[in-house]
Amino acid sequence: MLSLDRPKSHSSPELARATRVLVVEDEDLIREMLVLALEGEGYEVVTAEDGRAALNLLQEAELPEVEFPYNLLILDLMLPQINGLDLCRLLRYQANHVPILIVSAKSSETDRVLGLEVGADDYITKPFSMRELIARCRALLRRQRFCSLPQTSVLQARDITLYPQECRVTVRGKEVSLSPKEFRLLELFISHPRRVWSREQLIDRVWGPDFLGDTKTVDVHIRWLREKLEQDPSQPEYLITVRGFGYRFG
Repeated sequence: MLSLDRPKSHSSPELARATRVLVVEDEDLIREMLVLALEGEGYEVVTAEDGRAALNLLQEAELPEVEFPYNLLILDLMLPQINGLDLCRLLRYQANHVPILIVSAKSSETDRVLGLEVGADDYITKPFSMRELIARCRALLRRQRFCSLPQTSVLQARDITLYPQECRVTVRGKEVSLSPKEFRLLELFISHPRRVWSREQLIDRVWGPDFLGDTKTVDVHIRWLREKLEQDPSQPEYLITVRGFGYRFG
């Protein structure tokens, strides 16, 4: 059973205000408890009981005249009709970078890595503590905000140009689509060329000290970045693995 302990609210009014969360969960008890906990944090909550209902909500949100209305998606994997992995893949294929927290009874390392590989930002297994889930939600929402912070100067590294104020990257003259964490990783690497970063240091700087996931998340995001930046991801020129230590740029 999941822990029904109600978390104490630590969200700032600025963070909670106008924050809208879509919860996709077919188990009634878990869905209801998520709604209670999230509304207790001051978030507005929309729910879907299966993958088809969630897809309909997401398709409505993708209309050209509609601004995407969700700040966070909490997604079960084992859903009727359309599973959570396919929903996650669809959003990322459409270059939608809304933070996604997977909540699943699948607890193996393979399942967690697969969830991250298809585009999820975090993964928590059932049964879970509601306090932990709320902490993860807060962390994802905080990290989502970094692109809106004031930035200065254009960063250049050979064929890569990074525009902090626009949250935009071009590679060999062509624009590439990066998720917020991919962008933050690349910005950190370019800002400190040839510095070696351990996985723990990257987690602390990009995901934040309150991140509760696995350091394998770093490896997954590095692989994604290589696929977008490198001419041959198997022989990287930019993101170099330093065995036994971590990663460096260039």
